[in-house]
Amino acid sequence: MSQRSERRGIHVDQSELLCKKGCGYYGNAAWQGLCSKCWREEYQRARQRQIQEDWALAEKLQREEEAAYVSSHSSSQTQPPQSHSQPSLATFSKFEEKKTNEKTRKVTTVKKFFSPSSRTAPKKESHEGKTPSPSITRQSSIETDRVSRDFMEFLKTLQKPGREIHKQSRGFIESMGNKKDLSAEELSECVQDFYQGMSDRLLNHFKGSSEKVDRVMDQVEKYIMTRLYKSVFCPETSDDEKKDLVTQRRIRALHWVTIQMLCVPVDEEIPEVSDSVVKAITDIIEMDSKRVPRDKLACITSCSKHIFNAIRVTKNEPASADDFLPTLIYIVLKANPPRLQSNIQYITRFCNPSRLMTGEDGYYFTNLCCAVAFIEKLDAQSLNLSPEDFERYMSGQASPRRQDDPAAWPQSGTRVNPALSQIHQNLKLLSNLEKRQQQVIEVAQNLLTELAEWQDSVAREVQEILERYPLEIKPRASAIDAENVENDRLPPPLQPQVFAG
Repeated sequence: MSQRSERRGIHVDQSELLCKKGCGYYGNAAWQGLCSKCWREEYQRARQRQIQEDWALAEKLQREEEAAYVSSHSSSQTQPPQSHSQPSLATFSKFEEKKTNEKTRKVTTVKKFFSPSSRTAPKKESHEGKTPSPSITRQSSIETDRVSRDFMEFLKTLQKPGREIHKQSRGFIESMGNKKDLSAEELSECVQDFYQGMSDRLLNHFKGSSEKVDRVMDQVEKYIMTRLYKSVFCPETSDDEKKDLVTQRRIRALHWVTIQMLCVPVDEEIPEVSDSVVKAITDIIEMDSKRVPRDKLACITSCSKHIFNAIRVTKNEPASADDFLPTLIYIVLKANPPRLQSNIQYITRFCNPSRLMTGEDGYYFTNLCCAVAFIEKLDAQSLNLSPEDFERYMSGQASPRRQDDPAAWPQSGTRVNPALSQIHQNLKLLSNLEKRQQQVIEVAQNLLTELAEWQDSVAREVQEILERYPLEIKPRASAIDAENVENDRLPPPLQPQVFAG
């Protein structure tokens, strides 16, 4: 099989990772291939067009209703002259009053219809009904307090600008507390607008020093997103949770995909490579435990570096981008990270856009989005399988390697799936342990039998000795000075003798 056919359906040109507008920044599948800057511009233009179309539709409906109202009253005004001459002025004034009231009512109704609160009001009750457990609340409170203290310590180094930054950050957090009914996109727009405004003011203060601005913005993002995490991560106004379940089921259904099908240049038989793979899986799973978008990106970056190290050790040469993406797909399939879609959307919506558009964080995050998109669209052609085999594997009717086929199990010295090889070795160990356990149990039973027999034999010997030599208990001997007849037979006591000197 040629190298070209092996990479069919997995190879991604690096130019496809960039923004479709040609601005040079990294794009994102969640933004329809655009970078965050171009996506915001397109989103705002589309939103303005939608607002204009909504108002035009509202005005059209209002004109039609007014025309219908006038036509219905004009027919009622064709009455005899005696009943029309005097109340004509009053009828006209009432008509104008009703027209004004009708217009006010329709404008208010249109505003309510297109306001975010009217769209998401029913979900507020269910959101308020959810109460987190005390342990989770306590843990988040401790972390929030710690982040707040660190933020205050950092702002002290900035002196006067630090007080203004803290004031604006606290004011923004308080204002976001009143916007819980907004959609996820509207929440993202509020946060991104705050980032943009804060970044512009910091650029003016630091006179264009982008390094200082980035350092301050990282702390601002950490403080704000830690405080807002519970209300903006996987909000009820979005379908992130539904997408998470779909992605998890999809990855579970692809459990049979082997490392050879993805053409992954990694040999897990090498201890260093196996260790790097385990670390990469740990990092991508640990991403869900982080609260700050920058920390989640750091987990993705760490995972990607472990992947590059595994490829480098296996090939004894620097890893290429063409090798990285299939390996990242393999890691995601093995890890099945919790709430993967929610974490990707959270980073997309609330991360500092400069991190996603440039640098290694943006590159690795873009590749992760491509890997998830590939998993969602994975088909038989992508894995070089026939459609029939692909369907049988997906339905569970067959597996690339079955346990009842001894020839299908990996043999020592062959390049096979390391997971299956490990399973085979573990089964051998379990079989040997079972045999040794049976031997130990037999020896223990024999030992118990011998111990019982020895106890019986000892008891019999003691009984025989007692029968042969019965024990006689003699009376206790009395004291020497006791009054009895035998004392008379004792010799007299010695008398002291005096010798003359």
